Amino acid sequence: MTSWQHKKVLVTGAEGFIGSHLVERLVAEGAEVRAFVLYNSFARWGWLEEPHVPRSTRRAIELFPGDIRDPGRVREAVRGREFVFHLASLIAIPYSYLAPDSFVETNVLGALNVLNACRAEGTARLVHTSTSEVYGTARRVPIDEEHALQPQSPYAASKVGADVLAASYHRSFDTPVVIVRPFNTYGPRQSARAVIPTVLAQLHAGARHIRLGSLTPTRDFNFVTDTVSGFLHAAACDRAVGHVVNVATGTEVAVGDLVRLACELSGREAEIEHDHDRLRPESSEVERLCGDASRLREWTGWVPLVSLREGLERTSAWVAANLDQFKPDEYTV
Repeated sequence: MTSWQHKKVLVTGAEGFIGSHLVERLVAEGAEVRAFVLYNSFARWGWLEEPHVPRSTRRAIELFPGDIRDPGRVREAVRGREFVFHLASLIAIPYSYLAPDSFVETNVLGALNVLNACRAEGTARLVHTSTSEVYGTARRVPIDEEHALQPQSPYAASKVGADVLAASYHRSFDTPVVIVRPFNTYGPRQSARAVIPTVLAQLHAGARHIRLGSLTPTRDFNFVTDTVSGFLHAAACDRAVGHVVNVATGTEVAVGDLVRLACELSGREAEIEHDHDRLRPESSEVERLCGDASRLREWTGWVPLVSLREGLERTSAWVAANLDQFKPDEYTV
């Protein structure tokens, strides 16, 4: 795999869950990292704050506040960067039912701004982040990159729009873009809008009843360090330019079984309580996701290294130590 030593890299969405882990890994690999973070007047930069990342990491990065919807600011961030990892996105599916315009503006127009900036600045490689949600409920398993796109939420639709736009820029302007499509990533720093941290936060807060939506959907869970490794492998692969690559384990787990495993690993017992507010609209629920990462494995040698049991243990320990970051009694949209 490519040496990242002294490579000039931009990460958008750098203060987020996956973005902050990617920044840490790139710094550890010797890259010169510019971290595009959403501007706020509190000068708080999400998971890039101490103690979530070491002081040495924070000092090694160039913080670049801005808004992905601002084309001028995005171009300034891209300028002089060899590699761009575009992760900035609105990702909360329930909120996309409430504010679909925001998802189009951030996810589609934001991607357009990054694509235009990379084209104008002659970026050597753009890694665009997709999501397994674009596939919708699996028509066949495992899901490879040729599977039909069938978005079942405004969030998924916005990501399909961004993906197709990225692919069109490669075909139209030879923009060197790789579309990375991770399945369900989990691990330390993930917010309670996702199922694993919301379950673990309730358990570690002492809840006797775990409030959840549907228990039957299956998901393919990637530990965050494996997802980050997938990004780096894809970025370094010339063959992947102009293509989509899945990042997946090829194993599916039902939400109900996941909860039982979380209870076992956390050493706590609780009953599951159905919460109607946490259910997606009936036709919007993605019932089955199980990915095929053969393309990434064959082209780059990438393989997931962290088992679900090990990943849940590590995530559970982190949630327990950072319970003040959660509101277990409230539903995080």
